[in-house]
Amino acid sequence: MMFDLDAPTLNRYVMKNTKDPELVLLLNSLATSFKLIASAVGRAGVAQLYGLAGEVNSTGDDQKKLDVMSNDMMINALIHSGVCCVLVSEENEDPIIVPADKAGKFCVAFDPLDGSSNIDCNVSVGTIFSVYEKKEGTVQDLLRSGSDCICAGYCAYSSAVELVFTFNGGTVEGFCLDPTIGEFVHTRFNMRFPADGGKRIYSCNEGNYIHWDKPIQDAVNIFKSGVDGEPYTARYVGSMVADIHRTLLYGGVYIYPADKKSPKGKLRCLYEGIPMALIIEQAGGIASTGYFQGKIGRVAELVPDAIHCKCPIIMGGPRDVGLIYDCYKKAGIETPSL
Repeated sequence: MMFDLDAPTLNRYVMKNTKDPELVLLLNSLATSFKLIASAVGRAGVAQLYGLAGEVNSTGDDQKKLDVMSNDMMINALIHSGVCCVLVSEENEDPIIVPADKAGKFCVAFDPLDGSSNIDCNVSVGTIFSVYEKKEGTVQDLLRSGSDCICAGYCAYSSAVELVFTFNGGTVEGFCLDPTIGEFVHTRFNMRFPADGGKRIYSCNEGNYIHWDKPIQDAVNIFKSGVDGEPYTARYVGSMVADIHRTLLYGGVYIYPADKKSPKGKLRCLYEGIPMALIIEQAGGIASTGYFQGKIGRVAELVPDAIHCKCPIIMGGPRDVGLIYDCYKKAGIETPSL
């Protein structure tokens, strides 16, 4: 068995890339909560954590036992970090204002267990987070576009526990939890979309096909019938973290557009759309809203009007998002250049 005598840990990476000791404390607290959640997810069957908790969350979804537990783990870790002032969780309808004696300068929005509807059948789940710096110490500090987000990331709980993280304006880095030392170790460096577009994969919930606008239907039909005689492969887990992680590593495109059933989209802007957009764009991909509010724009430019507001998402490499843009152009919709 090999031992790393100089393990490049998450702590080391954060300390090297920021001169802010409070940001180091924040990332350390987040990492601790991810380890706790990973442990709970891994023991869910044995500890009888599957099933519903009997409540619904802020977005109307039935809460699972693991949802509630993961949420409490994150809230406790962040409050006691001493560096947070406002927290927003998918599981809480209202923002959490940290008591003054424990308050610091960061505002954190998070989905503690994304994809938890899959947890009972042992499918991958994850945590997504975005971090902003305090201006007033109120929830308004979080209602800002992705340009004000100072760092973001997600943690995937599967056969391995992987954290993907980026500072605004920086590179996208991957860390894997080494259970033998209990630390996230730097394993993926400067993560980028495959230069040639990678695998031809499209990822969407085709059960919503009849609700989509025609350009999205046309694009998916092209994916299915093939480009240059080669049809795309369909892959859809239903856990955003898993689908985005695969798209980032393998290439392809992930689609959850606005449609007739969900005119504002389905995914949450503050703790799903914006953090994933920051990661996708800084890895060389495109994070588009598709046609939304009269135009095609960037997810990172959206300004949330409420903490749980929704947004549509088309995320992937330029090759495949470009194909969708071509379908918008044919429909006479002005399309930004890639």
